[in-house]
Amino acid sequence: MILKIYLFRHGLTHYNKHQWFTGWIDSRMTKEGIKNAQKIARKLKGKKFQVAYQTRLARSRNTLKEVLKSHPECQEVITDDRMIERNYGKLQKRSHKEFMEEIESTLVNVMEKKYGKMKRTVKAKFGERMAKSVYDIYHRSYDIPPPGGESIKMVEKRVNSFIKDLLKKMKKEKVNVAISAHGNSMRPFRKYFEKLSKEEMMKLENPWDDYFEYTIKI
Repeated sequence: MILKIYLFRHGLTHYNKHQWFTGWIDSRMTKEGIKNAQKIARKLKGKKFQVAYQTRLARSRNTLKEVLKSHPECQEVITDDRMIERNYGKLQKRSHKEFMEEIESTLVNVMEKKYGKMKRTVKAKFGERMAKSVYDIYHRSYDIPPPGGESIKMVEKRVNSFIKDLLKKMKKEKVNVAISAHGNSMRPFRKYFEKLSKEEMMKLENPWDDYFEYTIKI
């Protein structure tokens, strides 16, 4: 017997649009985000699933709401926060640009205080490169969490726990499922089902308006 998983990301939110660290902040979708959700719904219209999963965040719930309009066969909606977005801790509600500018200023000040003034061109290049390095560590590192937040490794642990229980339910009840997830929680999903390496997973960019389909054989 063949069962299906339909995995998708929520539509674009206001925080996403303005490039702010969102995490567990309940940012609502933009008009474009609603169109993203409607596009996913159209693509999934011909599919069948009996169970759907969402997180407590409005962007996950509202995206699934659009999808479910064409799926009266879905009789069970489950909220499970093991697949919620990555917690960005103290970086939440802050813009990416603001964070990088703060890091750049801080590092340049420390270096100049200890080693003396830099030339303007050197200062600009040094500050920009160092700020990007720190940003990349918090934004893209697998095992280093932002202050008060989660690393992708931590997200993967809870998502794998969810996947384990999901597969048990699917095999026991013989159901197809739809999952309204988040950008960072989708990384471990895709790593697991697409058999990706850690490095490949970290390079993934998940679309706002499309879905991934996985086959489970029982």
